[in-house]
Amino acid sequence: MAKAVIITIGDELLIGQVTDTNSTWIASQLNNAGISVIRRVAVGDNATDILNALNEEGAKADVILITGGLGPTSDDITKPLLCKYFGGKMTSDPDVLAHIHHLFEKVYNRPMVERNIKQADVPDNCTVIMNLRGTAPGMWFKKEGKIYISMPGVPYEMQGIMETIMPLLKKELALTTILHNTLLTAGVGESVLADMLGDFENNLPPFIKIAYLPRYGMVRIRLTATGDNPQISKELDNRFELLQQLLSKHLVTNKDEPMEAVVGKLLKERNKTMCTAESCTGGYISHLITTIPGASAYFEGSFITYSYQAKHLLLQVDEKVLIDKGAVSENVVLKMAESALDHLKADYVVAVSGIMGPEGGTADKPVGTVWMAYGKKGHIIANMFTFRWDRKRNMEITAIQALNCLRKFILADKYNPI
Repeated sequence: MAKAVIITIGDELLIGQVTDTNSTWIASQLNNAGISVIRRVAVGDNATDILNALNEEGAKADVILITGGLGPTSDDITKPLLCKYFGGKMTSDPDVLAHIHHLFEKVYNRPMVERNIKQADVPDNCTVIMNLRGTAPGMWFKKEGKIYISMPGVPYEMQGIMETIMPLLKKELALTTILHNTLLTAGVGESVLADMLGDFENNLPPFIKIAYLPRYGMVRIRLTATGDNPQISKELDNRFELLQQLLSKHLVTNKDEPMEAVVGKLLKERNKTMCTAESCTGGYISHLITTIPGASAYFEGSFITYSYQAKHLLLQVDEKVLIDKGAVSENVVLKMAESALDHLKADYVVAVSGIMGPEGGTADKPVGTVWMAYGKKGHIIANMFTFRWDRKRNMEITAIQALNCLRKFILADKYNPI
């Protein structure tokens, strides 16, 4: 099996200023092609650390993919280091230079400076991979039978270069089959699931592995099959079917898809619509819903009523109720949901109001207290939840749990259409 290592370069990754999304995306592409990612390494803008990473990772993998450090500023040191490491000399690539001229003259509509022109300089012993989405080209090197590929750190540019190199890697490397089947469960923790699936795990063939991936109070379970036997796909599907039967009471979806996609599919299947009324999540539920292509077919809109005044003016929540019961209360979310349905004429609704932290909690309503309302006209249910995380995670888990409550309501409403 071909093995790969991903090296990401940049101080910004190590100080937490930028989240490394490149490694995740690259790993998915390699995995789909049958290339196993054995390590992901992040190093700063330090020559010694970069060279050490190249030496160490090159000894372990067949292909080493590098992102970052190819820009035009002084902190971008990857290109000269690679030139030194592979024993080349810098030379201006005419195709890259022509591309840069085109970008500045026809696309950016601004003059070039010397730093931009120097972007066309590449080691003379690399194969240049054109970057049609930016100025820094990709570079393909070979050393001692190993492949090294350097790409820009800008995700959009890196992804464009990966589109070019993936077919090349498939020709160069001995690939195997790597298959995944993933389902999502809710309402039960990973420890309980693992106990439930003890016999199932013990009877898995050696080429199929199981993984538990908990998040937001739910657990994804993934089966992975690896090998060259043409029967592994059939065997994986058979085991996955059995897994779904064993977890039928807790199953949300038998695909690797987010909760917002699951809810969207339910609504489209039933030709129904939904809306939201959000306080503590500040529109995050609506954001998740609208990340799914085609959401306009089932999403009517949202009221983001963060303050008492907004709840009163936009959703007609009684001021006395707000003062007596507080914004985080059953009475308030029920009225928020009811008014949102009246205004937006949707079939279903979700409303949330809570205390996300780190401050604002009280003895009877600690940080993490959330009231959710969900349902349809004439039948709206309200429940209280208490989450224990930081502000960001409390918002995220509130949104996912609210959508899950709506999902279960829609399923229960299946034979009782509006």
